[in-house]
Amino acid sequence: MKNKQYDAKNPRHSRLDKLVFYGTVSVTGAAVMMVELLGTRIIGPYYGVSLIVWSSLLSVSLLALSMGYAVGGRYADKPSGLRLPMAIVLAAISIALVPVISETVQVFFNRLGLRWGALSSALVLFTPALFFLGTAGPFVIRLATRGLENVGATAGNVYAISTVGSVIGTLLLGFYLLPIFGTRAILQALSFLLLCLSVLLAFYEQKRFRVKPHILSWSSAVAVFILMFFLQGLTNSQRGGNPQYQVLFEEETHYGWVRVVDQTDKEIRWLMSDASTIGAEHLPSGKALLGYQSVVRLIPWFRPQAKNALLIGLGAGHLVNDYAKFGIKTDAIEIDPAVAKAAVEYFNFKPTGKVIVGDARYQVKKLKQRYDFIIHDCFTGGAEPFHLLSQEMLWELKQKLKPGGILVVNFVGFTDKQRLQPVNSLAKTLDSIFSQRSVFVPRTGQEFSDYIFVVSNEPLNINKEPDTLQARNFLSQRTFDIDSSNGTLITDDYNPLEFMQIAKAEYYREILVQRVGQSVLFH
Repeated sequence: MKNKQYDAKNPRHSRLDKLVFYGTVSVTGAAVMMVELLGTRIIGPYYGVSLIVWSSLLSVSLLALSMGYAVGGRYADKPSGLRLPMAIVLAAISIALVPVISETVQVFFNRLGLRWGALSSALVLFTPALFFLGTAGPFVIRLATRGLENVGATAGNVYAISTVGSVIGTLLLGFYLLPIFGTRAILQALSFLLLCLSVLLAFYEQKRFRVKPHILSWSSAVAVFILMFFLQGLTNSQRGGNPQYQVLFEEETHYGWVRVVDQTDKEIRWLMSDASTIGAEHLPSGKALLGYQSVVRLIPWFRPQAKNALLIGLGAGHLVNDYAKFGIKTDAIEIDPAVAKAAVEYFNFKPTGKVIVGDARYQVKKLKQRYDFIIHDCFTGGAEPFHLLSQEMLWELKQKLKPGGILVVNFVGFTDKQRLQPVNSLAKTLDSIFSQRSVFVPRTGQEFSDYIFVVSNEPLNINKEPDTLQARNFLSQRTFDIDSSNGTLITDDYNPLEFMQIAKAEYYREILVQRVGQSVLFH
């Protein structure tokens, strides 16, 4: 018997019909983009927010949606089988499942390395939800089509409104929801919203097309949905039960997931952003523990008369405090307001100059002041801020230095000659702008290390005075020779730095897990 739902000769659609059709694709369109964007917040803390992660998520999204379009189109033309309400409730369940299984999935696929691990994790976590959301468009087109003469117009309207929904969802998530509610809460709310939509669609089908809901299927779906929320709560309670790591503060912003974590057994306080440690302090002494800071805090000895500095990348604010001991006033640029907040509230950071919140590439252009020192400290474990290390950006920083001023760049990489290409490339780029360069490492004989580049257009010498002896000896023992001739010039047009640093990102993540434990990296 022919089902009325799929009869193209149905009467002209009422306003309610159009509201249901277009409201459905608006919500599912918004949900698609929210799932894609939130995917970076699920995978980012473990694999980093790099081009690889974005490429993985976009590839999975396109693949899942294309399969959803194809399967949805097939079932939309059938009188029985998968229906629109059930497809949406399955999408709701799939979204609710993501936070429950994310840690297990990512840890399992980590053995494949950064590229294939991120891709495989994205494939397992997000394909089901995006697949079922992708089926909505063909179903709605079939329902909204009254005859062959208006198929094109109907399809165009459906995809146009779905795209508008995607735009609204993207802006709503990025501008308002994420900084206020966080990833897990938004996924739960989105899942619940889709469940409500599926129930409304089931009632609509029954009323409009006399389609009886399959009680067993709906009961099973609702039971699974409730189970997902129960498992989420259970997972959260288990994750928070590790007494070795105490989360004092966490906040999600447009830029990352910021946490302050106390490692109680070692009396260390960590400041983390996604998959990076950007600050560490020994609690009893208040001493900064990140190795590169032992070198950077000595830079004022190169210019004893220096009065001011610019710090790009605030971290926990330790360097500002160190430079204050030399009488140096330090302005800081920090992209993430949550990092600045955590530095003040948990790391005794006391600003001595302006704290500018924003992207350094943009904010540096607006600076009117010139500085004796500029400290470029934007290293992240997941991905290099490649746009901040190009020749054009470094040239811009040179223009903000006083005559004889010094630029210090903290960079991380391997020390063996076979894997020095990223370090050599940064050296070559700096050499194209500055005539003087010294490079230091905090500890010698390490496979993996910070590289502190110190560059200027005037000689880099420390006066041989008694009070500088300790600093001179310390730095002389940590000098590292780099041959920049083997490097690649890094520019805005050609910037392979992120690709070069894939091995670094994988190695850094292993170190991070050893330092702070795996559970700290997951929502």
